[in-house]
Amino acid sequence: MIGPQRWRVAPVLVFAKFAGALLLVFLAALSGDERERLLLCAAGALALGVYGLRDVLAPVRLSADAEGVTVVHGFAGHRRIPWDEVERVVVTERRSHGLRTELLEIDTGESLHLFSRHDLGAPVQDVEEALRELRPSAEEEHADAGERRSDEGERPPHPHAAEQRAADDDQSQER
Repeated sequence: MIGPQRWRVAPVLVFAKFAGALLLVFLAALSGDERERLLLCAAGALALGVYGLRDVLAPVRLSADAEGVTVVHGFAGHRRIPWDEVERVVVTERRSHGLRTELLEIDTGESLHLFSRHDLGAPVQDVEEALRELRPSAEEEHADAGERRSDEGERPPHPHAAEQRAADDDQSQER
């Protein structure tokens, strides 16, 4: 098993955002009496500056270890998610207008966390593979959960309970 991993925004992208913001400020200064150009350049500079600031405040977008994942949450906060709350980790691909976009999706059932190659500074397939290596297998998770429940004086879950719940869900969806 591999050790803890971290994925962060590439420094060149942070630099590009701030450089773009400065360029737009310069263009705004040259706009003279053209109010529309001034407003457009100022809005663009502000947006790029805010995105660049986020990259400085929270450069690590995703980290993972054997216990779970930590994802960026909100503007620059982080949220720790244990592996047993993660329902699925998958790479999705979308094609539109001749462009191909791949995103890493971490689905907890209650929230969906999306990461691009630019967020992670690495190909999303490589990150997905590393997460699969870090994540305990389903049998290990159930064994750990059973041990915790036994320690707490509760009975471990019935081995076919998940299958029964899935069958019940399928029947309710058919109605």
